[in-house]
Amino acid sequence: MTPTRVLLIGGPSHAGKSTLAKAVAGYLGWALVSTDSMARHPGRPWKMEKRPVPDHVAEHYSTLSVEELVADVMRHYNGMWPDIEQLIQAHTLEETADCLVLEGSAILPERFAKAGLGYVAACWLTADAEILESRIHASSDYAGAASGEQALIQKFVQRNDGLNALMRDAVDFHGLDSVDTNRTTRMDELVESCLELINR
Repeated sequence: MTPTRVLLIGGPSHAGKSTLAKAVAGYLGWALVSTDSMARHPGRPWKMEKRPVPDHVAEHYSTLSVEELVADVMRHYNGMWPDIEQLIQAHTLEETADCLVLEGSAILPERFAKAGLGYVAACWLTADAEILESRIHASSDYAGAASGEQALIQKFVQRNDGLNALMRDAVDFHGLDSVDTNRTTRMDELVESCLELINR
């Protein structure tokens, strides 16, 4: 059996990638990296730690249509792939490198399917649109936001829905593994699903 050295966890925003990746990395003693730390575009359109939304972020979400937002973030993620692939190869081809859990929305199913990477397991988290929206609303304090801020948050929700649909279609088309978080939010069960992928 070929040992897995890298686990990729993809999916839309607020699907639970970061929480699951942290749990799996902690259980295995592997390194943990988020693609958000490599490049972020353009950022979330709500106040973070009481800081106002940057002007360029507000402009991005207020001026682009949902279709343009989805296309723009997909361009960004595709542009990140060479760096993502280089990171993966650094942890699979260098014997002294740590094993790695890499998570993020930038892990695109179609790019992974065509890359032919060895020593790598991957899965994508999925969730219903209503669940993702409720999590985004809770994270952004949507109920307490001004109407203009709520409009930006809803644009993010709609962009996320579009990205979620694209990822689900690509996962199904390429026959890749996914974990339906609608069925369970129990972390032990989600971690077990990832461990099964690694141990195939």
